[in-house]
Amino acid sequence: MVTYRSDYAERVYAGWLGKVIGVRHGANIENWTYERIERAFGEITDYIYDFKNFAADDDINGPLFFMHALAELPLHQKVTAEDMGKVWLNYIADGHGFFWWGGYGISTEHTAYLNLKHGMAAPQSGSLEQNTKAVAEQIGGQIFSDIWGLLAPGDTDAAADLAEKMSSVSHDRNGIYGGRFVAACSAAAFESTSVKEVIQRALTTIPQDSSYSEVVKDIIRFHNEHPRDWRACFRYIQSHYGYDRYPGICHIIPNTAVVVLGLLYGDGDFSNSINITNMCGWDTDCNVGNVGAIVGILTGLTGIGVQWTAPINDFVCASSVVGSQNIQDIATVAQHTVAISKRYFLGQELPDEPGVHAHFDFELPGSTHAFRNHYPQGLPVTMVCNNTDRVAFSGKRSLQVSISSLVGGESYRTYLKTYYTPEDFNDSRYDPSFTPLFYPGQSVSMNVYISQGDEEQVAARLYVHNIQDGTRVYGERTVLPIEKWTTLTWKVPSIPGAVLSEVGVEWIPLAEIFGQPKSLTAYIDNVQLQGEPEIDISFASEKLEVWPTLRQEVRQLTHLRGLWMLEDGLLTGSGAGESAEAYTGAHYFKDYTYEAAIRPVIGSSHGVLFRVQGASRSYAVVLKKGHLALMKKEGTNWRTLQETPFIWRHGVDYRISVVAADNRFSISVDGELLLDYTDHENPYVSGQVGFVTMDSSRTAYVSYHIHPNK
Repeated sequence: MVTYRSDYAERVYAGWLGKVIGVRHGANIENWTYERIERAFGEITDYIYDFKNFAADDDINGPLFFMHALAELPLHQKVTAEDMGKVWLNYIADGHGFFWWGGYGISTEHTAYLNLKHGMAAPQSGSLEQNTKAVAEQIGGQIFSDIWGLLAPGDTDAAADLAEKMSSVSHDRNGIYGGRFVAACSAAAFESTSVKEVIQRALTTIPQDSSYSEVVKDIIRFHNEHPRDWRACFRYIQSHYGYDRYPGICHIIPNTAVVVLGLLYGDGDFSNSINITNMCGWDTDCNVGNVGAIVGILTGLTGIGVQWTAPINDFVCASSVVGSQNIQDIATVAQHTVAISKRYFLGQELPDEPGVHAHFDFELPGSTHAFRNHYPQGLPVTMVCNNTDRVAFSGKRSLQVSISSLVGGESYRTYLKTYYTPEDFNDSRYDPSFTPLFYPGQSVSMNVYISQGDEEQVAARLYVHNIQDGTRVYGERTVLPIEKWTTLTWKVPSIPGAVLSEVGVEWIPLAEIFGQPKSLTAYIDNVQLQGEPEIDISFASEKLEVWPTLRQEVRQLTHLRGLWMLEDGLLTGSGAGESAEAYTGAHYFKDYTYEAAIRPVIGSSHGVLFRVQGASRSYAVVLKKGHLALMKKEGTNWRTLQETPFIWRHGVDYRISVVAADNRFSISVDGELLLDYTDHENPYVSGQVGFVTMDSSRTAYVSYHIHPNK
């Protein structure tokens, strides 16, 4: 049975940390051989690369979004392989980001995606009969499956069954057994005392006569005979289970052998486990990610050293089509994982704070929720964020901010990044793109506390940073009392054209400094972002963001497919055959008035999107030939809900306005109400906005606006 022990949330957090640490640790030497790694680095003891921020990776994308399959089902309904396939179509862009798109019949995930897109349901989409044995038994069924163990703590069979449903979307036979094994290892780690016990419990969930089971047992045998020499074990793997013995780009069996090696020879020590696994080479980010997740759960947070967690600072990047879900933090992901598990297995509804779209409580030990610091350059100062149980506004923990020395009147800031650009990354790994987490018109609140110390005259004010012009906008300045919690709250004013990249608090020392430098220890707790946006964007002021691979994305847009560019102060979109779609705003937007100035260029179908919940759930208002149509997307198909005659011309600007209030939509063109529709059939009641051009058309957009309904 699924068992929720008192430390369940902390173990989930440790598992997620282990996963992200492992993927990051192996990312830049993926597909290197043992010999290359040994020649370059010798004995690995720490991260071998430093990143500004670690960009998206398929090993992390999968677990982050695949677990939505359990959250989006009706309560008490059990998930199917077909449901898992629907999650693929909703969160994965068509041919870019998320996965390695190596070609049909070469990349297993690319093959499965195209099968799904063209109407083939899972599990046929991943079957051996459909895709050949070579494609079906690559590594993907294994690399994404730690999540099912995190969701089914202690229950190896339940975790393995969930993994099989998801793995069958793209894999078969050994590809599925790998998913079952890794998921069962993660589930068993919640209640086991050793990696040997973890592995033995997981083995019971796969066919004993399979080649997957045979390789696991063989590595166990070798370890029993040679318990101290992992290099001898790897030489044995090279000669008996090397890549040369299996078809395809990245077969599951050689890498399974390395995962089991890393678990056994690491013997429950987190650092040893991930370092040994990394030194073996081959699919390093996948293998080290699996080992990191399993051992992270087994050892818990105390087993993962700060050398591994500090460089990550809880930040995790993704590359789905939903840009506001591509900026996440590991602590919140862990809390969400716990909530999804209890919804699926216990029937508990997901927690809901009306109007609040982000809440950071720092209750998980070590969590920072990706908050960062900035201090005046050129000054001899250190500024550090740490999780602490010394004081808390609510619960037991808070974020401690330590500043070593202060200069009166200078600016020291603690903040959350709410938008990222190519300059924030070293590479363009798996093509991330983003929409902001926070907007003008919304509110931020937090509780702050100044402890008794050297500096006792400090003011604070909330602020946002507008990346478009580099300016900061500030709330009211408050002089803080000592040893007392103060609540800071601020509604950000309307800022036309703004893209907010930071929201946080500025600490301002008020005293002149003489003699010894003064220091400051402050605390932050219960941070909330909430409210309705006020967005006013002209594409004449927007920018193209150029990534290191020369990939270009329009600032604060993601896209499903099509060519989206900025030309002559306009956003232009075009596509061939299928609808070309681009999205902006945030997934949590609910009721709003969305207005866009649209200019048909060529073709017969030009429109806007609203209540976008991903690539397969949204509404569109489209200028079709001779009429205006309200359409609904369900999967890959568009269905017309309502239409009215409307004559439009190419090259003319039209102002389309959508008032979305719960399940009712009022649609106007140039101020004239033309459509009014109430959707009673599974309405979409939240989501982003966007732009769409259909039927091989080309459309231009001048501007868009999002405001609260009047």
